[in-house]
Amino acid sequence: MTGIDLVNGMVGAVCGMVVAILFQQPLQDAWFRLRRRFATRVRSLTYREDGSPLSTWSPFSIGPLHTTALIVEGDGEQAIAPESVQVRVLDGEAVLPEEMVPWRAEIEAAEQQAEETGTRVRTWNGPRYAVEGLEISRTALEEQPEVLLRLRPTDYFTFLAAQQLDRRLPDGTTPRGRYLDPDRPLDAPAFLQCSFGVNVAVVTADHLLVVSRRAHNVRSGPGLWGSSVNEGLSRHIDSAGRSAPDLHEVARRGMREELSLEPHEYTLTMLAFVLDVERRQWSAHFIAHLTNLRGEALRSRMSRGVADRWEHQSIEYVPFRPADVVRYLLRPDRIRRWAAVSPALYHLALVHTHGRSAVERAEAQVVRRLN
Repeated sequence: MTGIDLVNGMVGAVCGMVVAILFQQPLQDAWFRLRRRFATRVRSLTYREDGSPLSTWSPFSIGPLHTTALIVEGDGEQAIAPESVQVRVLDGEAVLPEEMVPWRAEIEAAEQQAEETGTRVRTWNGPRYAVEGLEISRTALEEQPEVLLRLRPTDYFTFLAAQQLDRRLPDGTTPRGRYLDPDRPLDAPAFLQCSFGVNVAVVTADHLLVVSRRAHNVRSGPGLWGSSVNEGLSRHIDSAGRSAPDLHEVARRGMREELSLEPHEYTLTMLAFVLDVERRQWSAHFIAHLTNLRGEALRSRMSRGVADRWEHQSIEYVPFRPADVVRYLLRPDRIRRWAAVSPALYHLALVHTHGRSAVERAEAQVVRRLN
């Protein structure tokens, strides 16, 4: 190597170092921004990230209280931001299989007869949504959840027909046996998932949890104790024109219709997505903290009338402390009278407010004292 070559090599090396120092960080920053925007890790909900099937996931339980609620996304501690949830409405309605179409016709005929004979108020066949699928991603850096909920149009009579999961088909099988695999609980055709709702745990300004009991004359879960607010998605109400529904707005509608609460009176946080695997009903779970309204003031307001009073037959108020709520969930007159997803909702709400360690410690202590 000549002296000139050596000098040129040294100059090139120095220039390379200068370029690397000047441009390395901007290039890294740009790459990270691109990864955050585009390179999310999409995971299938059929299998966990380690490859094990979802059958290793267990429905929610506390001691002797066992439910059919599968917490698909969310742990209570980390909120799901509104901008992280995308709802997409697909073309084409959810269609029943040919052998289940007569079941829907039976429901429609029964409602027509009820109206003609005056035996009861006819059930309105309202436009609803069926769940085609739920996909969860993570942002590349912060590992924040990103949710894509895919829906199809359907109606209430299709929902009622599809709820007959254990009714015999002409060949002797049932919809549950033919179309559902217990080892793959999130794999299901849209026509069997014609229900998506929001459930809200409401906590007053003086730290009381609002717990409601469903009326005996409702079609879904009559007489069961449930969430503070429960509201199903409606294509007629929640989708202006062809726009997709906003789950936070659905929760706010429920707060207004069931408890006469306006958005400026509370903070609203999404906690989880949950599936009742027994009934194939999906839910988004929220917690709402009232900013100034205390329990007694809420009682007084509701005594002056609420829009959907007929949905609830009674409301109780429980101190929103882990041990108090867990004891309430496990009361002998409650433990088998809960709507499937409500205990998971209240657990997640406690975790969000008090922290996982405090909640799990209280749950263990209460269960231990029961034994």
